[in-house]
Amino acid sequence: MDIDLVKFKESGANVTGFQLVNYTDSIPARIMQQWKNNDAREQPRVDWKRPKASGTENHCSSCRNAEAIAKNYTSALTYDGVRVMAEAFQSLRKQRIDISRRGNAGDCLANPAVPWGQGIDIQRALQQVRKKQSHSVRFEGLTGNVQFNEKGHRTNYTLHVIEMKHDGIRKIGYWNEDEKLVPTAVDQQGANETTNLQNRTYIVTTILEAPYVMQKKNNEQLDGNARYEGYCVELAAEIAKHVGYQYRLQIVADGKYGARDPDTKLWNGMVGELVYGRADVAVAPLTITLVREEVIDFSKPFMSLGISIMIKKPQKSKPGVFSFLDPLAYEIWMCIVFAYIGVSVVLFLVSRFSPYEWHNEELEEGRDQPANDQTNEFGIFNSLWFSLGAFMQQGCDISPRLAIGPAMLADK
Repeated sequence: MDIDLVKFKESGANVTGFQLVNYTDSIPARIMQQWKNNDAREQPRVDWKRPKASGTENHCSSCRNAEAIAKNYTSALTYDGVRVMAEAFQSLRKQRIDISRRGNAGDCLANPAVPWGQGIDIQRALQQVRKKQSHSVRFEGLTGNVQFNEKGHRTNYTLHVIEMKHDGIRKIGYWNEDEKLVPTAVDQQGANETTNLQNRTYIVTTILEAPYVMQKKNNEQLDGNARYEGYCVELAAEIAKHVGYQYRLQIVADGKYGARDPDTKLWNGMVGELVYGRADVAVAPLTITLVREEVIDFSKPFMSLGISIMIKKPQKSKPGVFSFLDPLAYEIWMCIVFAYIGVSVVLFLVSRFSPYEWHNEELEEGRDQPANDQTNEFGIFNSLWFSLGAFMQQGCDISPRLAIGPAMLADK
């Protein structure tokens, strides 16, 4: 894939990639010169401009300008692909293998598809890659050494490792299957950049927030960065040690993290220090928000926090006889029992005083009816049973005749 890196050249972004075409080799230079000289109507042409060399081979002098990089690698791969097919056909001709369309021409639209009879011969010719074979397909193309293994995969090729600098792209090494990644020597210009980085003192803004940045107890007796301690202080020291630059910690004057004023549209806090150029880097527990990302760049967060709910870890215990009481507290169960007994007692007393609950008992035929033999179905046990049935919503065989009975149970 071809990417225009001109926009990233001055931003200081760390861009590293691989390059398949080596513009300093003689073969790509010769072919590009032929494409440049030929008429575009007669022969396909790729507009590859070869930049001027800077005098240092390790700088990848042909890649000094991002616009000078090949605009389309598919042209180089297409060129090598066509040449592979040509080499395969020449190899078959040397072996006197007929690859004409006579006989079985194949039919790709058939169901099932009928392959071309000579297709297997071309496939074998493409896979002839061993050096001992006299009719092997192996050559130097625009993308380097073109060679295939027994499975049809390309092998023995080289990728050039390039890196974006402020003045363009430079070659920093190469990779192949045998030697793997081989870095080249550090160029003098890169060494000068490191020297310039070390000669400058960067301002690192931060905020007093325990345990990230804190003042030492004896900070009045100390100078510079030694006055502070904390996680962010150690993090800033490790970053400076790894990159190789001098820095100075500076506590933000207003003691704020950074927000934009809705009226003036001005930033305060550490974000304002970065936006208005009063600081180079901010190392602090600063939350990444969408509004802040519009004006400053964030690194990967060193800490990710989230809202959580902590509960006590339940203790595993064997269920007992009264485990069914666990869903409710004992006070609630006691209230339910007292309410059950109270409703039953009230129902018993009301049925005793009400004349509607007294009635004559039905006797068998042939027996005489006593004068004052009346019964009441709602004794204390029947009242308890009726209340329990109503509580369990199962019903009962008896029901009160007085209207106050169902009203009491409904309130229950």
